[in-house]
Amino acid sequence: MIQVCLNGTREAGDSAAVPMSPDAMAESAASAVAAGAAEVHVHPKTPCGDDTLSPRAVAAVLRAIREAVDVPVGVTTGAWAEPDWRRRVERVRSWTELPDFASVNWHEPGAEEVAAALLERGVGVEAGLWSGTNGARRFLAWPLAPRVSRVLAEVMDQDPVTAPDTARALLAEVGGAHGVPVLLHGEDGGAWPVLRLAVRLGLDTRVGLEDTLLLPDGRPAESNARLVTAAWAEGDRSER
Repeated sequence: MIQVCLNGTREAGDSAAVPMSPDAMAESAASAVAAGAAEVHVHPKTPCGDDTLSPRAVAAVLRAIREAVDVPVGVTTGAWAEPDWRRRVERVRSWTELPDFASVNWHEPGAEEVAAALLERGVGVEAGLWSGTNGARRFLAWPLAPRVSRVLAEVMDQDPVTAPDTARALLAEVGGAHGVPVLLHGEDGGAWPVLRLAVRLGLDTRVGLEDTLLLPDGRPAESNARLVTAAWAEGDRSER
């Protein structure tokens, strides 16, 4: 399974291909799904381009994307969008349109409370476990950990040479993850090496302009769909 991560914390100045408005996100999602993405992960934005958890922005993005595609759609709950974890919990409880899932970064303060609020509302939780943090240890000790939808094993090492080793170390730390499915991905310089490793290990993965602005050959990616197409090609080569 390949999930497309449409934009992340990127801004329009990072690449003209980064979708910022609900309509642009929907268009990008549609082309990425047509290219083979099975899920969509997106960061709703304010008119100024900042990540936001506001009910109005989340609803607008979800409605636009769901009109364009019929696949699960998830959003971020990153602390950069709302630094106070209590406010993040309030935001989740105030959403008028619910995503299919939402990612929770487990090294952030209040991760357990945010995830519990999502579960209470019937939203699937992606437990984001970043390499180089205490996220995996905290997650594995959480009593509700077996109830999350998946673990995101997120490799922060951007060195293409060392990122696969960092990924293996993170997976070892995660262990059986209480039987929860694992999606492995990297970012920037580590994005493609980690994606290839995920394919070889038979794990789900993701790709998109949140994780990398470049194709495997180093050329700028003109769209999320192009990245998804390249990911399938890289996967085919890795499985040979």
